[in-house]
Amino acid sequence: MADISPLRALHYDLDRTGGLERVAAPPYDVIDPEQRERLLALSPYNVVAIDLPRADPGGDPYAQAAATLRAWRDGGVVVTDPEPALWALEQDYTGPDGARRTRRGVFARVRVEDYGRGRIRPHERTHPGPKEDRLRLTRATRANLSPIFSLYDGDAWSPLAPHLGRAPFGELTDDDGTTHRLWRVGDRDAIAAAQEALEPAELLIADGHHRYETARAYAQEVGGDGAHRHTLMCLVSLGDPGLTIFPTHRLLTDLDDARRIALREAIRRDWEIEEVGDEELEPPQDGRIRIGYLDAHHDRPLRLTLKDPAIASAALPGKPAAYRRLDTAVTEALLLQGALAMSEDDISHLRGLEYARSTADARHRIRSGDAQAGLFMGPAPVALVREVAAAGEVMPPKSTYFFPKVLTGMLFNPL
Repeated sequence: MADISPLRALHYDLDRTGGLERVAAPPYDVIDPEQRERLLALSPYNVVAIDLPRADPGGDPYAQAAATLRAWRDGGVVVTDPEPALWALEQDYTGPDGARRTRRGVFARVRVEDYGRGRIRPHERTHPGPKEDRLRLTRATRANLSPIFSLYDGDAWSPLAPHLGRAPFGELTDDDGTTHRLWRVGDRDAIAAAQEALEPAELLIADGHHRYETARAYAQEVGGDGAHRHTLMCLVSLGDPGLTIFPTHRLLTDLDDARRIALREAIRRDWEIEEVGDEELEPPQDGRIRIGYLDAHHDRPLRLTLKDPAIASAALPGKPAAYRRLDTAVTEALLLQGALAMSEDDISHLRGLEYARSTADARHRIRSGDAQAGLFMGPAPVALVREVAAAGEVMPPKSTYFFPKVLTGMLFNPL
């Protein structure tokens, strides 16, 4: 089981910053230079100053981040919580499907361990390794500046809910229209009850694999026991009604004539083919393996339905039944690895393969010539993700797209 505990967080003094809205930011890896400058224009204390540091020519950006954080702490802009606490997060959002929902999560400190069933696992197949950039930043600042988003089976929210009747510690609405509300819960009985609910939980890393690998590398580098053996996570229950999973579509590039023919023959052999409209490329959930298909040559949106579940069983020998019901797993086995002879390494390093998170973007990239064809996935049901995890399996890359993101700058974990 994972080791989960409350944390003595570092956080902004919101009276000094004018609230969270001016200082929080999206995860560093989705921020371009222009957005970074816009965020810093909101406040010189915006978290990008330390999480995405820049230095003058010849300077060290990581030393700059450490000096900036130290100055903020010395000046009382960032303060240390006097006692350990759990932090409750509500996110009111409109998903890519247009529906309005509320997702709930708990910020906690989690002990860094090697991957293993029953403890902490990636929920998708990934080969990130620690990022040197993130490792150098962790060494310099001696803090987790950005949380890892993880899933668990259980309910740690209910023990905290009675303590959320007061105004939140902080609240903001981001550029996507998502409203984030954060409460500190220091009540010992509530913390103990939440820990008890989390005690048997296996954690599935949904977003932040690089950050977790970096935390592991840092813990091993420092050695011994201590705060450096823990990392900051936002834990969301697989049973949370606001947890939704959206699809990521596959774009095929560098298709020569031989691979086009192989793909066409595999589709005709294993799939029923139906012509549909543009808006129907993303298939609905109905229990069958169904995907959308569009290529630049014919420009005819198609829906492909697997002719027989036995085809998936034969293509995925030894895999549990839940895994064989994943459209991403069947597509990978039959079309990417089967028809197009892609290796796992090809898929991991995006050789001949790219991804798009929206149907409209995928269609545009195909029709503009950026990609030769697209395979359109449906959203993976949360119940199926749960089944796959319970069977001890790891899903193919980009099987899920979790929205909204957990922002950076709401809390930091000192190491």
